[in-house]
Amino acid sequence: MCYHSRMEVSITELRKDIFALVSQAAEGKDIRFTHKGRRFRIVPEDGVGDKLSRLTPLQVFVDEDFDPNDPAFKAEWMAEVEKEWEKDWSQI
Repeated sequence: MCYHSRMEVSITELRKDIFALVSQAAEGKDIRFTHKGRRFRIVPEDGVGDKLSRLTPLQVFVDEDFDPNDPAFKAEWMAEVEKEWEKDWSQI
């Protein structure tokens, strides 16, 4: 489905392609539809923006001395992973 920067669709087309049209409106396209002779626009409430601009950065703190190749860390990590596997398999 390909739409231009401004598009007017009928209510039937809107019903058929609602998710694609709303996604395009969120990306800044001007989406309009007509219902019973009246024209409407789909406009995001918080303005237009791409998905990356809406991301919240995640702060991760890692100790400076952390070594993922440390055998003690690997053993502890594998024990946790195996414990989760066993829990998952016991539910089957």
